[in-house]
Amino acid sequence: MADRRPGPGGAVTTPQARAVRLGPRSIAALALISAIGVIAFGWPLLADSDSGLAHSADAPWLFAALLPLLVAVVVATIADTGMDAKAVAMLGVLAAVGAALRPLGAGTAGLEPMFFLMVLSGRVLGPGFGFVLGSVTMFASALLTGGVGPWMPFQMLSMGWFTMGAGLLPGPDRLRGRAELLMLGVYGAVAAFAYGTVMNLQGWTYIGGLSSGVSFHPGDPVHENLVRFLAYCAATSFGWDLGRAVLTVVLILTIGSTLLKALRRATRRANFEAQVTFQTPERVPPG
Repeated sequence: MADRRPGPGGAVTTPQARAVRLGPRSIAALALISAIGVIAFGWPLLADSDSGLAHSADAPWLFAALLPLLVAVVVATIADTGMDAKAVAMLGVLAAVGAALRPLGAGTAGLEPMFFLMVLSGRVLGPGFGFVLGSVTMFASALLTGGVGPWMPFQMLSMGWFTMGAGLLPGPDRLRGRAELLMLGVYGAVAAFAYGTVMNLQGWTYIGGLSSGVSFHPGDPVHENLVRFLAYCAATSFGWDLGRAVLTVVLILTIGSTLLKALRRATRRANFEAQVTFQTPERVPPG
């Protein structure tokens, strides 16, 4: 049963679910790590063939160096947003559920049910909580499945962006029902392809043995390498990304409404960032 409180004039109102806020320092930290992430993903495209930056042996070291930085930003975001014990507990529960969902379909045509949970959680709990949840969930799932490697910090960053984007969608306080589910389904499909494309860019630049039509050529003009990259995505991962997108849309449209209601009910009851106030008891006049 929803938590109802008397409003002005004695009317009974149901409080809205409140997303975890994103403070100025957290915005600056996320902007910084996102800028570093964009550079880390795309630096080989701009590297000269004689600079040594495009050598395949350098890439894994750069990937591994991002991990402690990304974890530090996640911890700073948790501290800066003012998450209390209830918010941290919800973060832990959702991250555990997401990490448990990922192995259910991993390795089978890109069927990864965790993506729909990330979309709905980001929608209800906001972009700040969404970024932290996406990153922590991917970290936990990597530990659970043994998927720890130089790609892991990039997966954490990409999933953080994926979940944060759902929290930035319009109409969080007004849009409900079928229209909201359709919007989330469209976002889930587009973001599923975007996630796969970004992660392809992370590995494509140092994978050898590819045909010249899809391989990375260090020092070539950016537009030529981008054409080869798109051909690489179409040849190697389009079917995988399509499976992820279709499953995400199907789950959102079928059980998304129920889960959205549950998440909003839990957020209302947790009442994140509620201000604690103390009232002075009224004095009864003598006599």
